[in-house]
Amino acid sequence: MKVEIKIPPVGESVTEATIATILKPSGSSVAADEEIIELETDKVNQIIYAPAQGVLEIRVKVGDVVKVGQVVGSISTDKTAGAPAAEKAPPKKEEAKPPSQRKEEGGIRQKESDYLKELGKRPEERGLGVEQKPSGKPPEMPKAPEKTVPQASERAVSERGERREKMSKLRRIIAKRLMEVKSETAMLTTFNEADMSAVIEVRKREQENFQKRHGVKLGFTSFFVKACVAALQEYPDINACIEGEEIVYWDYYDIGIAVATEKGLMVPVLRNCEKSSFSQIESQLKEFAEKARAGTISAGDLKGGTFTITNGGVYGSLLSTPILNPPQSGILGMHSIQERPVAIKGKVEIRPMMYLALSYDHRIVDGKEAISFLVHVKKNLEDPTRLLLDL
Repeated sequence: MKVEIKIPPVGESVTEATIATILKPSGSSVAADEEIIELETDKVNQIIYAPAQGVLEIRVKVGDVVKVGQVVGSISTDKTAGAPAAEKAPPKKEEAKPPSQRKEEGGIRQKESDYLKELGKRPEERGLGVEQKPSGKPPEMPKAPEKTVPQASERAVSERGERREKMSKLRRIIAKRLMEVKSETAMLTTFNEADMSAVIEVRKREQENFQKRHGVKLGFTSFFVKACVAALQEYPDINACIEGEEIVYWDYYDIGIAVATEKGLMVPVLRNCEKSSFSQIESQLKEFAEKARAGTISAGDLKGGTFTITNGGVYGSLLSTPILNPPQSGILGMHSIQERPVAIKGKVEIRPMMYLALSYDHRIVDGKEAISFLVHVKKNLEDPTRLLLDL
């Protein structure tokens, strides 16, 4: 009996996928639920598992575009993998021949009697020529051909190379969407800076107890998520999007966290952050990090989102202009924390400072709102107790 292998649903609004990797070749034996094909979509990669045990037949190749529901192979459950081919018999050894009949590089050696007769002949009879008398002059040695030494510039050019790789579907979609953002939105960025002393002090003081109680570390991102949610509640236009001639306002706060992976940028979404505690946010972030490393982030993890936070600081970025994640109207950029001299009540002090960047869609969000939003985030970070008092 043959069991068909079909392309499963791979996420909302996704109708096709690309064959990224064939993990088990045609003709091989597979067990039920064994990984056989890796699919690549514009959202995430997904594995197809063997629906039964048997002999695999694959009808597609790497790079083929397939539709959801398409049959791409089958498994024969009434067959086993072919037995290995019979071992070939070792080649017969050549019978030993007498030395006089063995082959050599110059042909076949003569018999001994013929060889002795040949030695008795004079040189000219053997075709070797008569020895010439010395002429008194040493023989001229043939000149070796002159070697041309390539110039340094020629060597540099000859040693250079290039390689071409086809863009993955995920990378193509990211590129397309980034260009759409530049052409279809009125994106603008405003900047500010925050003194991270208070957040660092809270993490230092409470880290051990927090980790013992919740099993996860207290990071910086949860502070930023809570600070942004509080600011979004004050400035709802940044938690909205444009659809046609209407503005859609969301009354929930699903925050996307941009994550760089080997396959490209992904933005898993933290749901209902207005109802989540610091420990719940940190636990969800840890889960997303593990999924990203294992390549198991699902389309559901990436779905939706009303606002995005991206952290270039983990790679050393001091300042950048984040690009909007459509259809959202706002994205916050975090950066490196650096100790810098700042004026505090008329005195110069060294403080751990971070530049903040808010990119926003100017079609929805006015400059005053964007600046006020970023100031609100700054205040929440510099005085985290505001988050407890809903200020």
